This record gives sequence, structure tokens and C-alpha cells, in this order.
Amino acid sequence: MDKVDCVVIGAGVVGLAIARRLATAGREVVVLEAAEDIGTVTSSRNSEVIHAGIYYKAGSLMARFCVRGKHLLYRYCDEHGIPYRNCGKLIVATSAKETEKLQGIRAHAAANGVDDLELLSGEAARALEPALACDAALLSPSTGIIDSHAYMLSLRGEAEAAGAAFAFHTPLLRAKADAGHIELDAGGEQPMTLACGLLVNAAGLNASMVARMIDGMPLELIPPAYLAKGNYFSCSVRAPFARLIYPVPEPGGLGVHLTLDLAGQARFGPDVEWVDHIDYAVDPARAERFYPAIRKYWPTLPDGALMPAYSGIRPKIVPPAVATQDFLIQGPRDHGVEGLINLFGIESPGLTSSLAIADHVGELAGL
Repeated sequence: MDKVDCVVIGAGVVGLAIARRLATAGREVVVLEAAEDIGTVTSSRNSEVIHAGIYYKAGSLMARFCVRGKHLLYRYCDEHGIPYRNCGKLIVATSAKETEKLQGIRAHAAANGVDDLELLSGEAARALEPALACDAALLSPSTGIIDSHAYMLSLRGEAEAAGAAFAFHTPLLRAKADAGHIELDAGGEQPMTLACGLLVNAAGLNASMVARMIDGMPLELIPPAYLAKGNYFSCSVRAPFARLIYPVPEPGGLGVHLTLDLAGQARFGPDVEWVDHIDYAVDPARAERFYPAIRKYWPTLPDGALMPAYSGIRPKIVPPAVATQDFLIQGPRDHGVEGLINLFGIESPGLTSSLAIADHVGELAGL
């Protein structure tokens, strides 16, 4: 049986960041990925937004890792030539009732360490974005957008340069915690059996399933998996905005927001559609719910302008009735399995938080 120091399950953006962190610290790393390439699932089906850390519960892992990860990510992009734009975001209130909520959002953000939000009058907001309809707005200057694929390629390149090896088309079949190490069997065209001292479960949508494959992992500590599909629509006309536009949050979500890609093209979404299986098709009829929401802040959106773009699925670990969740990262102190680290519920802001999550996993691994 081959023995390696560390095995990372999953080559999404978080798994890649962890592999880089471990490998550059001198650890021997093998990354097992069931798909054919890096970042083919959740990591390639999101808004590519660098989040500021405004909305998450104060003190939560999401809040802490997003705020720290944002600074790490901007620095990484500068140092490695990753395309990004620190474009900023406007949170827009389109009624007096919504305007009353802006100070509360600002105070909540400050509690998370995001102290750069600027309250703007409707006139000041329209001076920045003339096509915008709003009573007032909050400007978040530290929000941005990133070329997530270029970022993931860079993480992989650095991990490989430090000696990490990647095995694609290689799903985990089973694992067993034994005295001081974990034995695992992986499938695919070239099945392998490995023993490792550290196993990091960064399998995203499949993290709970992977945890159940590990003999010795307490089943009662594995959260159930729920699938929240988010649909995105593109626009047949060029949207006249240079910043991201978010409505004031509503119960159960952040509303239909406008994000931009690095070419300046707008996309709208995601909405929330709870599903029981993975299906990335976007139903064109869902656009009818988008139009009235978007026209609250962009009233001149033309009829028929929205077109299905793509969808992604969030790895939820709470049911639809629960409004929010947090990242769940378990080490041996949590579950009692030596050498095992599980990452559950790594949804947005996972991309923004990726380097901070990797540092946290490194600390759990004794780096």
C-alpha cells in the first residue's frame, strides 16, 4: 500500500487552496477529484464576486473568513497577476421603508469588521450610476469581481510546483481510520489504495457523502445535505452599470442582484430553488419573477431582455425552513478521528474565503 502524508478530497477552489497551503508548507499532498478537471462544480458556477463580508452573522466562520479572505485574495491577485476588478457594490433602497434598514446593515457590517460602507442619498447614488432608481444606497468599496478560473489555475500551479499530485476521475470509494493513519480506496480507471496521515474532506456538494464513507467517523456528526439551486440570467442589452447592484435583503435571501463579469456584461441572480437532485438546466419561465424585482432599481430594463445563462447549486447543511447557515469545519477534537478534517456547507462566500479557510485547515493540521 502506498503511503502519503496528506490527501485532499476535492479540487474545487477550497480544495485547491488547501492543497497549496499544505504543499507549500512542505507536506506531501495528493488531491483526489472525481471529475475530469479542477473546479468543475460549485467553483465554476457562481457569481465570481469578491464579497466584503457584510451580511454574515457576527463572529461566524463565514464572517471571519470572508473579511480576512477578501484581503488575502486581493493581495494574491496582485502578486500573481490574476485578473480582477475592485468595482464596488451598491446596496440600494427603493422605498422609504427599505432606506430605514440601511443603517442597520451598516452597523451589522461594522460588527463584522467591514467599516468602509458609505451611506449615500439617492442623488449621490445616481451620480455614480445614472440609470439607477433608488431612495438611498450603501456603497461597499471593497466588493469586487475575479476571474475564478485563472485563480484556480494559479492555486493548482503553485501546489504542483511544491510537489502536490492530482488524480482526476478518481472518486473516493471507502476509507477507514486506523491507528495513526487513514486507509482509503479510490476508484476510476486506475484504482488505488492509499494510507495517509491527514485526510481533508473538501468535497463540496458531496462532503457529507464522503464523510459517510469513512469507517470510524461518527454518523451523528455528519450533517444532512440539502441542495439549493441558484439560477442566473444574462441580458441581451448592455446594462448601464459599472458597479454591482444589490437590493436591500429580504427574508430568505439577498434578492435578485446584478453582478458583472470582467468584460462588463451583466447577469442577474441567483434565485433560490430547492431541489432533490443535481440538474443545471435553467427554466426560462423563471425570468418572469426576475423582471419586477430588477425594475425596482433598473426601471428601463427592456421586455424580453433576460436570457437563461447558467445555474449553480449551493451545498446546504440546513433545511429550507432555516434562513442561514455557517461553514462547518471539523477537526479531530470535534469528531475524535485522528488525522481527519471535514469541511461542510462551504457555499458563498467560499471563493472569497478560500485562502483564509486554507490557513485555518493548516492550523488544524499543525502547520
